[in-house]
Amino acid sequence: MKKIVLTLTGVLLVAAAVAQTTISTEERKKALSHLKKTQSELTSLVNGLTESQKNFKPDENSWSIAECLEHIAISEKNLIGMIQMGLEGDSDPSKRSEVAMSDEQILGLITSREQKVKTRKEFEPTNSFDGFDGTLKTFKERRKSNMKFVKSTDADLRNHYLQFPFGLIDTYQGILFMSGHTQRHTDQIREIMENTDFPS
Repeated sequence: MKKIVLTLTGVLLVAAAVAQTTISTEERKKALSHLKKTQSELTSLVNGLTESQKNFKPDENSWSIAECLEHIAISEKNLIGMIQMGLEGDSDPSKRSEVAMSDEQILGLITSREQKVKTRKEFEPTNSFDGFDGTLKTFKERRKSNMKFVKSTDADLRNHYLQFPFGLIDTYQGILFMSGHTQRHTDQIREIMENTDFPS
C-alpha cells in the first residue's frame, strides 16, 4: 500500500511540474480570442474595397491599404518564426525577472499608433503575393495555422524568450504581440480610410 501511495505521489508531482510549464487554459483562451478578434476586424474592414481604395496613399511616404495588408501577412509568418526560434533549447525560469512588460503593456505598446516605427526590411511589402485577394488569402491561411499552434502547443511559452528592441518578452507575449500587430495596422488602415482624399 505504501508503495502505491508513493507511486501516486510521484505521478501527482510530475503532473504538477507539467502544469507549471504550460500556459493556463485562461491564457490559451485569451490568446485565441485576441487572434480571432483581430482577424475578424481586419477582414471585415477590407472587404469590398475598390482598386483605387486599396491602392490609395495619403502621401508619398505612407503605405496603401494593400501594402498594409501585405505587411500584416508577411509579419504573420516572420513573427511565428521568431516565436518558434525562441522555443528552441531548454526553458529558463531564472530569466522571468528580466521580462520587461506585462501582457497588457505588450498589447498597449504594439497597438498604440502614437509612436511610428520603421519596419525591418524583411517585413516590408514588395507585392510578393498574387494581388490583394491573394494577400488576404495568405494572411487567413497563416493565421489559421498560427491559431492551430496556440490551440495545441504544450511548449513552455512563459519560460522561453524573445529579445526585442524594447526589452525581453516571453514567447506567450510574442503571440499577443503578433495579434496586437494586426490590430495596429488595422487601425492604420482605418486612418487611411478616414483621409479626406480617400476615394469614394
